[in-house]
Amino acid sequence: MSNFTSIKINVSHKIYLRDPEQTQLGRKIINHSIRLIDELGFEAFTFKKLAIRINSTEASIYRYFESKHHLLVYLVSWYWGWLEYQIDYQTHNIASAEQRLRIIIKILVEMLKKESNFSYINESALHRIIISESTKAYHTKNVVLEDENGFFGSYKVLCEKIARVISEINPNYPYPRALASTLLEVGHQQIFFAQYLPVMTEFKVNQDNYISILNYLEELIFRQLR
Repeated sequence: MSNFTSIKINVSHKIYLRDPEQTQLGRKIINHSIRLIDELGFEAFTFKKLAIRINSTEASIYRYFESKHHLLVYLVSWYWGWLEYQIDYQTHNIASAEQRLRIIIKILVEMLKKESNFSYINESALHRIIISESTKAYHTKNVVLEDENGFFGSYKVLCEKIARVISEINPNYPYPRALASTLLEVGHQQIFFAQYLPVMTEFKVNQDNYISILNYLEELIFRQLR
């Protein structure tokens, strides 16, 4: 296994005012913001509540993040960067593009079920946040401006990486990026429906068992590519 503590997940510096990974307080902010958003939901989460949780002040949190939206974008961006790292690590030296895509699909569905060895990241809680809250990072009126400022760079890099594998499998497929972004969104959407709106899907998620959704995504993607 790779030494995860030696790697750096790159997040655009324009998302934060001060890099939270560089200080004990910053890592504490990330740690407890994940736990608190998971506990309360993003709408009910505030910097005031976070400050109380970490026994600090709102002003100290604002030195790192301009708003709770920027903090959510940071968490989501970190997650996409971690997925990219995992894809590179787990598909390294695998010649078959089809096999690489199957590994990618598995990673996207089951990611962060295992420990990452980032001591300040609660992987299970972050995964739940991604399932429930990640679309709020870019479903905003300011999405174009934020995109121009590089807020969603890690998401676009991940999508492009998957699209290249799709094109390896079928160079004539005309929509590799659309299929890649569909894969990224549908997996999490179906997990969300299974957990919170079961009338919207046939899938059941029991004890983080995503095998039925994994099988569905493989069928969906490879049927398109054939």
